[in-house]
This record gives sequence, structure tokens and C-alpha cells, in this order.
Amino acid sequence: MNKSLFGKIKMVSLMALLLSGGSAAAAESGCWVDLYEKPDFSGAHVRLKGPLKLRNMRSVEGANWQSRIDSLKAGPKAKVVIYENTDFKLTLTEMSKYPDLMKSLGVTKDEVKEESELIFSPGETSHHLGELNFHKRTKSIKIECVK
Repeated sequence: MNKSLFGKIKMVSLMALLLSGGSAAAAESGCWVDLYEKPDFSGAHVRLKGPLKLRNMRSVEGANWQSRIDSLKAGPKAKVVIYENTDFKLTLTEMSKYPDLMKSLGVTKDEVKEESELIFSPGETSHHLGELNFHKRTKSIKIECVK
């Protein structure tokens, strides 16, 4: 093999490595979440890389994932918060403005928050969000990268 051909092959290999390095580095960072349409990590799947804030799930990689997620896996360096409503809104936020009403109904501020969002620590999984009373309810998501 002549030197100029060998040099061209090395250059093409180096360029391919540099171009693919960005996505490989993001995946290796551990800051991601895998979302699945069905329980037990099955059905349609999408990986979101963080840090990320999606106000709605209507167009995730060209598909509508709103109210579609039924299981998930958080990456080893990702804190993931999923919300029942778009724009990260909590369902009973308005009720929390009326403490007397909450008290009369026996609802605490922690219960309001628990009903509207789920927080997943790095490396945490949920094989079926229905067990957490969040079956296909995700409408917005935040991914925070942690060390």
C-alpha cells in the first residue's frame, strides 16, 4: 500500500471517529433516560440525553410520546422527573393555594406533589409505571445530570 493511500485511510478513519465521538460521549456520560411504550421495557423505545427539559412530549424524535410511557430506565448519572401535566405543572397546584380547603379534604402538600410528578434517582428503573399510579400519564420531563 502506498503512503498517500494509507494516509487518506487514516484521515477518513480519524474523521469518522471524531464525528461519532459526540454521540458516543453523550451515551457514555450516563446522563440519559430510556423510555418504553409498554411495561417491562418493551414496545417502542426512545433514549433522551440530558440535561434536558421537555415542556411536552408531543414531538420526541418525530413521534408523540405524550401519555405513552409505561416503563423507564434512568442512566447512572441522570436524575429524571416526569410530570403528569405539560409545562412541568403540578396537578393540584391550585388547591395548594387554599390551605383551608386542603386541610378540610385531608390533603397534604406532599400528597399534591406525589400525585403530579415522579422522581427517579440515577440508575433507577420502573418496569411498570402503573404500579406507581402513573400509567401512561407522562406529559413533560426533566433530566438533570449528576456527578
